[in-house]
Amino acid sequence: MQAATRIAGWLLAAVTVPYLAACGSSDDSTAQIVAIGEPSDPFVKGMHLPFAGQIIRAATAEGLVAFDEQGRVVPALADRWIVTDDGRSYIFRLRDGTWRDGSPLTARTAQTALREAIASLKGSALGLDLSGIDEIRTMAGRVIEIRLSQPMPHLLQLLAQPELGLLRKGKGAGPMAMQRDGEAAVLTPINPEELGLPAVAKFEQRARTLHFAALPSQAAVARFNRGEADVLLGGRIQDFPLASSVGLLRGTIQLDPVLGLFGLAVTNEEGFLATPENREALAMAVDRAGLIDAFGVGNWTPSTRIVAGGLDGDLGTIGERWSMLDLDQRRALAASRVARWRESAGAAPRLRIALPTGSGADVMFDHLKRDFAAIGVETLRVGELGVADLRLVDEVARYPLATWFLNRFNCRVQRGLCNQAADERLAEARASEDPAARPALLAEAEAELTAANVFIPFGAPIRWSLVRSSAIGFASNTWGWHPLMPMALRPR
Repeated sequence: MQAATRIAGWLLAAVTVPYLAACGSSDDSTAQIVAIGEPSDPFVKGMHLPFAGQIIRAATAEGLVAFDEQGRVVPALADRWIVTDDGRSYIFRLRDGTWRDGSPLTARTAQTALREAIASLKGSALGLDLSGIDEIRTMAGRVIEIRLSQPMPHLLQLLAQPELGLLRKGKGAGPMAMQRDGEAAVLTPINPEELGLPAVAKFEQRARTLHFAALPSQAAVARFNRGEADVLLGGRIQDFPLASSVGLLRGTIQLDPVLGLFGLAVTNEEGFLATPENREALAMAVDRAGLIDAFGVGNWTPSTRIVAGGLDGDLGTIGERWSMLDLDQRRALAASRVARWRESAGAAPRLRIALPTGSGADVMFDHLKRDFAAIGVETLRVGELGVADLRLVDEVARYPLATWFLNRFNCRVQRGLCNQAADERLAEARASEDPAARPALLAEAEAELTAANVFIPFGAPIRWSLVRSSAIGFASNTWGWHPLMPMALRPR
């Protein structure tokens, strides 16, 4: 499959998504996209990018593969690949094209760029996700091989992440070019011929310019309500109440069915939080269903597990906690632990909870304050970056395996509490030559983390967008990822 074929596929997709087909305005040469964030976010450089920065990185610097609007892995710098039978070697054939500076796209230059991208992630959870990569080799002028120390069935999804977008002399190879206009990023699809690719018929007539900006949540929603944005991206729980201000005729709320971590990480192990039993008391007190009911989000399932249930390799040995107790019974048990600690300490425990700003975060804190007060724990809210005992974690999974969840609590990258025994089980799972043993080791790692009570899970994260009926190239998906290129290609 040639890269030009992928562009043609995007154009076809724009025709086959009827509920997002263009209608109304006769001039659709430009689309307005806004993301929730800070105005500087689209222009942040480096590897630790805010959401808007990730969107721009993916649009201007593809990796070997990329995501389409459905969240599927599609060709990018590599137009085809094969995986060996043992799952330990991925061989990519690069497209016949050039970098933005006009130099040839070769296996050697791609190898250098990929090594640099991976090295820059060292010490991060995403770096741990990539730790199974053993060697990156060039096999021919445009053929590159990634050898693994053990099979990584979701390697392609990792290679499609924006952080793995490849750079040559600080610039990516597209598929879009960006210019800054004040606080807006102006993005234009690059003609395939400029990248040394085969011509696409009537490309200039089909391609349109995107104006992309990041704004704080209230300003972003207000822009959408005024009709000045076709799509709003990056909605989270703290901003969800703002979505109710959108009229049904003016926009549609789109919820992504994502997996991930949504809950409170324990960041202090002193005082009341010194023992796993006391940390468990807090987890027992939370009314998870009530927390989300306050937002009116349907089809959301609460969970007490760190790892999402039903993933590939899930043995079913780790279930929901306290399933034999109702909420009142859980709270009675939790309150007895708090009472014992208060009798010893001479005062009720008082905990600081770090939450982001936003009306949704206000609702969340009010709910948690009542939950913890029900067992005798006082709470104080602090800012997202403040010194805290408990801190909100709200992150979408990059791939559907237990390792993604467990890596986020690894002692090498976790800023809060962690568990060395869990890390050891996870390391054993990575090194195991027996594919049947890996799921059991991963379950043991989850069990160790669960017993340590380093995290209070609520359930899956909430991710939402606002999409006008005239928008094209948008689709809800499991990864909550919405690339810009499909939005820039008009239907035939």
